[in-house]
Amino acid sequence: MSIYSAKRFKASLSSLYASLDGELASQPVESLDLTYEGIAGDRHGGLTRASGGREPWYPRGTEMRNERQLSIVCADELAVAAEAMEIERIAPEWIGANLVLSGVPSLSLLPPRSLLFCEGGATIKVDGQNAPCRFAGDEIAKNYPEKNDKALALAFPKAAVGKRGLVGWVEKPGTVRVGQSVTVQVPEQWIWEG
Repeated sequence: MSIYSAKRFKASLSSLYASLDGELASQPVESLDLTYEGIAGDRHGGLTRASGGREPWYPRGTEMRNERQLSIVCADELAVAAEAMEIERIAPEWIGANLVLSGVPSLSLLPPRSLLFCEGGATIKVDGQNAPCRFAGDEIAKNYPEKNDKALALAFPKAAVGKRGLVGWVEKPGTVRVGQSVTVQVPEQWIWEG
């Protein structure tokens, strides 16, 4: 069995966003107050959430812990997905991102339990990859009216596999601001072989 040691490295918050109007698309902000419920008023905020298609082991609508309070993306990965879709760009706010991190190679592949220690005192725990979906594809398509919107929306889930970013939740509250540094702590890793 291969075991990979824990490691720490620095990153930074390039931009921040919140979706306070209930829509998937988010809007740029200079700072976010992160609480145990995530971002107050944000579409994905709350201590709990209703289960959906990602949790087929529960009936839809079952109340469960909200491990999807925050959407974390990397501009470089979105650029690769945009290229695969043959479009100019994918703006983080189009797909409901909250945090854009710079300086994290292969951000979407950070393992669960990784911690993001933000300069402002907040700590975010990574739950895992954010699977790309057609709803985010629909938002992207709205920004390219000259293209076939259905085809473009359906292209996103395929083009963004492994590049859609991460979801996480607030382990320790605090305020985050654009430009702040983030210490990324990756836990010790190994593959359980059963």
